Amino acid sequence: MTSPKLSGFHSPDSVPTCCPVCLAPNPEPFLEVEEKHYWCCGLCEARFLDPSLRLSAREEHVFYLTHENNSGDAGYRRFLAKLAIPLLARLPASSNGLDYGCGPASALAAMLREAGHAVALYDPFFRPNTDDLAGTYDFVTCTETAEHFHRPAEEFARLMALVRPGGWLGLMTCFQTDDARFADWHYRRDPTHVVFYREETLRYLAASRGWSIDVPVKDVALLRRPISPSTPY
Repeated sequence: MTSPKLSGFHSPDSVPTCCPVCLAPNPEPFLEVEEKHYWCCGLCEARFLDPSLRLSAREEHVFYLTHENNSGDAGYRRFLAKLAIPLLARLPASSNGLDYGCGPASALAAMLREAGHAVALYDPFFRPNTDDLAGTYDFVTCTETAEHFHRPAEEFARLMALVRPGGWLGLMTCFQTDDARFADWHYRRDPTHVVFYREETLRYLAASRGWSIDVPVKDVALLRRPISPSTPY
């Protein structure tokens, strides 16, 4: 078992100048393990892989093709129900939504459609139709996707702009909670996972934009855009 090097961190040649999530300057060295460098933000508390170590888009795509995606898989549906159930409880009938980062087959979209809602799909690798990013929606879901973002500040700005006033942004990602276990955490070991969020990270993002946030269960956050037309998103 490899132990984290919380001291003796050897900075790579290029040091990130800001947090990729909240853009706060001067992130701090966090961990060096398996020849990978990780950084942490003192403001939003995100942890992230050094940008120089990210996979290329082609390498990412090849890795995603190894995933099993079956919209009818009962176990996967139970997993997604952690987000679907609390989100459905908040949606008016016949809402219009977007599943952002849906992959090749979206079980979540199927579940929401079965509940009577319309759901468009977008994924940069499998559903790259940007026409669906031109409008706004009553809800936007982003499940097991935010940890892959190379430019999360830009991605969250886009996600929030897609939500109508009074609408919902439903996020699902495994929250990072224990620094001492980070080195052996299964989520870190996925080579396409480059950003790791704490609950506090998502609360910071919501508060910085004047959105409300509810965390109904661990790893799920529901952010609501204010109804006020003065909201900048």
